[in-house]
This record gives sequence, structure tokens and C-alpha cells, in this order.
Amino acid sequence: MKQKLLLIVFSIVSLYLQAQQEFHVFPNDHKLTPGTAQGNGSVDKPWDLQSALTQNIAAVNAGDTIWLHEGVYNGRYMSTLQGDATQGFITVAAYPKDNVTLNGNIISKRTSVLEVKGGYVIFKDFEITWLGEFSRDESDANFQVCSGIRHLTGVNCRFYNLNIHDNPGLGIGSWKHGAGTIIENCRIYNNGFMSKDGKGRGEGIYVQNKSKETRLLKNNIIYNNYYKGIEVWSAGKKANMEFVKHITLEGNIVFNSGSPSGTHRDNVIIASDDRTGINVAKHILVSNNILYHNTSKPNGNLLGDAPSLTIGYNKKAPVEQVIVKDNIIAGGYNALRLLYAKSLHFTNNKVYTGIVQVNPETMSYYQDWNFRSNTFFSKLKTPFRIRGIGIYSMGTLNAKYQLGADSEVIHINDFELEPVLHLSQHSQKETIFHLAVFDSEGKDVNVDFSKYNFKSNLSYKLYDAERPNIILKSGTLSIDQKLIVPMQIADFQKPLHNTKAKKTLSSFGVYIVEFESALPVETSEIKKGNIFKRFFKWLGF
Repeated sequence: MKQKLLLIVFSIVSLYLQAQQEFHVFPNDHKLTPGTAQGNGSVDKPWDLQSALTQNIAAVNAGDTIWLHEGVYNGRYMSTLQGDATQGFITVAAYPKDNVTLNGNIISKRTSVLEVKGGYVIFKDFEITWLGEFSRDESDANFQVCSGIRHLTGVNCRFYNLNIHDNPGLGIGSWKHGAGTIIENCRIYNNGFMSKDGKGRGEGIYVQNKSKETRLLKNNIIYNNYYKGIEVWSAGKKANMEFVKHITLEGNIVFNSGSPSGTHRDNVIIASDDRTGINVAKHILVSNNILYHNTSKPNGNLLGDAPSLTIGYNKKAPVEQVIVKDNIIAGGYNALRLLYAKSLHFTNNKVYTGIVQVNPETMSYYQDWNFRSNTFFSKLKTPFRIRGIGIYSMGTLNAKYQLGADSEVIHINDFELEPVLHLSQHSQKETIFHLAVFDSEGKDVNVDFSKYNFKSNLSYKLYDAERPNIILKSGTLSIDQKLIVPMQIADFQKPLHNTKAKKTLSSFGVYIVEFESALPVETSEIKKGNIFKRFFKWLGF
């Protein structure tokens, strides 16, 4: 009987180990178990990071996990790991409760801290940055441009809960060959540099897509990058194919783009600079995002040039099938720019701006627009400006072009929003929330968590997203499951080696809330091994 039982157990264990394995990576300067290229990925003989990321499918396959253990990994890395469409993903993640940092501040010909070339891989729960002294001025002899992540190829990758900041380049570049990729619950900030022409360079996310399979950017916090927040864009002028299409932006909080370079840049732009009319931005959905610039200067005056959303760039490539709905769009005099759009669905948005800028070429297509049920906050009674054609109130715009039904313009003196603008729970870590709040007078905001049915007296930690490494407040959730969020916060984490970036005004705040886990920590290979040992001991071995 015992022999039969053993045979069954060994068969199950064998199948399990073949189906799903765990491997381990340690920094190569770890005192006890340094990672090496000669390792085998075990806890006792771990790999170094670059060796782990270039394992072939004979060693690391779909369903496997590569655990990155505590420490700083100095270097620039390339991943060629390849999962499988039917068998699943390979996961590269920080070991539970370990703090893992990839530091790209070395001398290298590679232009990103992490370059991704394989598909069906999940990267999650670690930090990508530059540490120490480095130049952010392209004119300096020792300057190196370096992005956080350069996702060149490999479809259906997942980037979850990554902390990408202070890289002298863009945060994430996810290019046209990465169909089906998801970037979710990441914090992307303080990336970029000053170019030789004195302008800021370095977006939060730069994304393209040549596939019909949708690219998803969801619930990310993106701020204080040197250039724009999110670019759905191609700068190529002579395209022979479409590769700015089927992209969704949902639930992102994007604010103060351009601040480190002393300017205000688009929080989001959707466009192409193609002159052939082939590579047109199309099939783009922008839903439930917050796109925010400080709405006024500290003295109360409206900001000047501070676009928050721009649609279209070149008249030869007007966007098509773009849906913008249920967003909060706040900026300066030109917060909303509708430059070149052939077909546009713009509904249920709240827009704080001086004017809505429209280029005359766009009016050739307005019959294909659905532009209704929006609220505009402006100090002007006639905020709609069609260059070279006319200046319009909401009423005259609707009368002449049938645009703006069920919409209204409200004076900025009466600008008010719901106190809780955004509250989202991480899909991978249900104890973490992203939060955005507003109070025109900068008073504390009460946030209700009752719909999540947390247990009584659940412990929490509250972080200001602009100072993410310092606990702003901690305690236990009240009986009514409400948390009071302070708004009067002056300190923030400036970009490394930068003096120009500014914090948001006290009327607007973005936060991260972490609750204690009511769930057990993920079972690791080490614990599984102990389970098997106890089982075999029970059998008498």
C-alpha cells in the first residue's frame, strides 16, 4: 500500500515540478550567497540577474517564477525570457517582502536599465532607477541617456507594481512590436534630462502598437517627468504601416508633466507626425483618467501654457476613432487642445481650462464627432477658439456645429470636484490602493473604504505619492471604515540633481494606501520543500 502511495506521490510531485518551478537570484555582491553565472538558480546556488534573464526555455519555461532577493542590482540588463501563449507566463518578481532595486548608474553601451525582448513575461514588485551621482544635462561630457525600461519586442508582457524613477531618459518605452502588453499599477516619476537645446526630454510612458490586440495602461501614477506624461505617438514622418493604434488608457493619474524642466507639458498626447497619412493614431480609448497640472500659480493667477490633453499633431494624420470619456482634465490656459481629429467621441469629461483650442482643419470632420455632456470650467464666456474661424460660447458652438449638447461652461471661481477623484485597488495586491483627492480650500478629505468590507481595526500606512518612501500617516481603520487624508503637505521628493520641480498645490493630492494583509504570504519554493519533507517524514522516511 505504501509503495502505491509513494508512486502516486512521486508522480504528482514530478508533474508539479515540471509544470512550475521557482528559481532564485541574488546580487553578485551578496555576502553569503552571491548570484553567479555558474549557479543553477537554487537558493544555495543562485543566479546573477543577467544570467537569470537570458535562460532558454529548456531551463525556465511558462509557469516558472524567478525570485529576485533583497538588495541593489548594479547594472543594465536584457531579458530574452520567453513564456508561452497556451502554457502561460514566466514571472520575474521581488521575493515577498524584499526590497529590490535595479540601479542603472554604471558605464554601459546599453541605453536602458532593463531591456525586454521576450514575450509572455510578468515583471513586478521592484524598483528601476539610478542611484548616486550622475548628470541630467546632455551638454555634460559624462552624461549618459538611459531609460528605465525599453520594451522592444515580445508580445503580451506584463509590467505590474514597478517603481520607475530618476532615470536620465524616459520611464517606459513600449514599442510597436509588443502587442497585448499591460502596464498596470506602476509609479513612474522624476525621469528625464535637459537636452542640449535647453528643453526637457524623457516621457513617463511612450507607447506604440501595430497589432489589433489592445495595449493597456491602467491605474498608473505618473508625474514630474521632464517631458510629457504619456505619449501615444510616433515621431516618424514617412511611415509605411500603422503602429499607433488599439491602445487603452484607463484609470491613470498623470500630473505635473514637464515640471522638472521648468515648463508644463502634455500629461497625455495622442497623435502622429506622419506626413504620408498612413500611420494615423486610431482606436484609442482614454477613460476615467485624471490629467492634472496645478490649476493656478501660487498667487492665484491662471497658468499660461500648460496643456493637459492634446489630440492630433499633424494635419496629414488626423486621429480616428478616439474615445475620451469620464476624465478630469485640468491645466492652464490651453489645457485641452483638439488639433486634428477626423472622428472623436468626447463625452462626460470635466475640463478646467482657459480655452479649448481647435484647429480649422478639424472642422472638416466635425460631423463625425460625438461632443456632448461635458463640463468646462473657464473664466471666459467664449472659451471655444477655432483658429482663424471664430470664438464661441457653448451655445453658439452648439447652434452652428451641433457640438456640445447637454454641456455647460462654469466660471472657474465655482470650480469644485468630488473630494475623492479616484480610488482603485491593485488587481495583483489587493491591500494596496491608489488614491487622488481634491479640496479647493486644501482641507483634509475623508475617504470611505466600507465597500471593500475590511475587518475592523485593520492597520494601514498612508504615503504621499510625491514622497513615496516616507510614511505620511499610519494607524488603524476606524469603525466606519473611513480614513482622513491630510492635504497641507509641503515636502516632496524632488528628482535627483534637480531644483526646478514643484509640488502640487494643497488642493490636489495623490496617495498610496497600504493595508496589512489578511492573506498568507505567497508560498515559496523553500516552504514547499519543507512541506514535502514533513510529508515524507510522515511516511517514515
